[in-house]
Amino acid sequence: MPDEQDRPPHYREPRQARSAATLARVLRAAEEIASSAGLEEMTMTGVAERAGVSVGTIYRRFEDKEQLITALAERMLERREEYVAERLRAAGPSLSGVMDAYAHALLESFADSGLFPELLRVRGTRSLDRGARTITEIHRLLLEAAAPYADQVRRSTPRAALDTVARAILGACFHNSVRPDPVTGETARRRYADELSDMAIAYLSTPDRHRDAHR
Repeated sequence: MPDEQDRPPHYREPRQARSAATLARVLRAAEEIASSAGLEEMTMTGVAERAGVSVGTIYRRFEDKEQLITALAERMLERREEYVAERLRAAGPSLSGVMDAYAHALLESFADSGLFPELLRVRGTRSLDRGARTITEIHRLLLEAAAPYADQVRRSTPRAALDTVARAILGACFHNSVRPDPVTGETARRRYADELSDMAIAYLSTPDRHRDAHR
């Protein structure tokens, strides 16, 4: 029996508009069920019922639940990459503007669905970690958006400092989403994102204390 990790990760892509619409409905139903009950409780039958299609329709597209989860992860994680990219493109033309946009976009992305943190941990076939790809892309987007303002960074190695900030904010947002008492509510989340951005700017604007020790 072949290892599950060796199975092809791809599901059958729709070629017609009607098929694409059906697929979108199936994935939307899967997201709704998984968001409310979790991936473990999501079943092919339940998704079919929610989407208003037959179970056979789903199995013609996906071999099993794992392929459906892979498609769902791809859809949701791509949306979040696009959202962060959009927010960074609209950021104020300064280092603080970029940090504000990044912190708010990430916190809102994690809070948008309790499913997001779980999808970041979903592993596809052949050890392809789709969640890690999203983290890498979000990280890259921040470095790219902040690059024009690197001269505002007072750390000895600006790129390394921006890398540290990217990791710290991402980690804080992920931690908030999985802790038992997360920051909730639009006002509280906005305040928390502002604090994360302020923390990042304070760090980037402060010369190294241990510069000599690291040489």
